[in-house]
Amino acid sequence: MSGDDPARDDDAPDAVTPDGWPVALRGVTESVVTTLGPNDRWNVAALGLHAPTEPHDPVTARTYGRTRTWRNFVERGGGVVQFTTDPRTFVDAALTVREVDAPVLETADAWVEVTVEEIGSETEGDTTIRTWALDPVESTVLRERVPTVNRGFGAVVDATVAASRLDVPGFDTAELLDRLTYFADVVDRCGGSAEREAFARIDEATGWRALAGDEAGRDRDDA
Repeated sequence: MSGDDPARDDDAPDAVTPDGWPVALRGVTESVVTTLGPNDRWNVAALGLHAPTEPHDPVTARTYGRTRTWRNFVERGGGVVQFTTDPRTFVDAALTVREVDAPVLETADAWVEVTVEEIGSETEGDTTIRTWALDPVESTVLRERVPTVNRGFGAVVDATVAASRLDVPGFDTAELLDRLTYFADVVDRCGGSAEREAFARIDEATGWRALAGDEAGRDRDDA
């Protein structure tokens, strides 16, 4: 087959493949992490990975407040970071309480077991934000894929961020609802069945559409 290979993250000039990690990272890479809870089940949560400048520097991540991931990091000292392109997995991780029996999810394309060390903290309002250095222990690539671009998938990931902030003081609810309305339209126009199913899970987890209707009603009353 002639022509250049498809563009890959590890070909990007700012991509770094950290020592011991199965994939290249750049900017903030969205992942899913499983951490072992006190009930011996694995909690599933979203985790943004901040790429290091050099391969030997640590990958970092942040936890916000007293979450299950924070608790399990403190009590267990690590978890299993996973990379997936399944939008439903992202929604469940970001917006629901999901616990599983095994640390590696069926939808994971690659995973890396990490130990963690808290290296910093700051407070915004009533929320303590902790920064963790992630040290890889073991990793595996389960599936390799030719990269494709689906705007619906990106919209789902961004929508989980907006939806997770709906009840957080300091964020403008009307602005967040406007974002969710836009992302829902992108998924309707550009997403496939997996993205549409994922967005339906956002609707179910947050009830944002009813909230948007209430906001619109209040705007009419104030006019």
